[in-house]
Amino acid sequence: MLTAKKQGGKTMGKFLFAAAAVLLLGGCAASGAKFGAVAPQQLESEKGRVYFYRPEKLFGAGIQPEVLLNGKLAGPSQPGGFFYVDVAPGDYEVSMTSEVEKTIAFHMRAGQTRYVRLSVGLGVIVYRVYPELASESKALQELKGLNQMDG
Repeated sequence: MLTAKKQGGKTMGKFLFAAAAVLLLGGCAASGAKFGAVAPQQLESEKGRVYFYRPEKLFGAGIQPEVLLNGKLAGPSQPGGFFYVDVAPGDYEVSMTSEVEKTIAFHMRAGQTRYVRLSVGLGVIVYRVYPELASESKALQELKGLNQMDG
């Protein structure tokens, strides 16, 4: 009888491990057009453009908080994807809808382009996504293989 309980415990443990793996690895990835194939609309002369992108990562793919720009929904944070928002000059703060609030702030000028990388890190219990400013050279390199995110 003791053997049956051990086997049952092992089976339950395997099931829980498999369920956790699906939650961590699963989730929808961006499936739109590739970055190089997207012809963004021309930027209006009095606006700036902010690209948000999340490189493909194995871990934390199921964690997809929304991206907030000055407290308003800007878009999704799907692995392997990007989107952009055109904004008026001014001060901006990017945050994520997750259990840990990490924000970045920056100033936009007319005609300027900024790149916000949505990075994955290990939080206290689960993975989390947080924003960080990226250089243009790094961002353009990472954006090459990414797809436009479904809004």
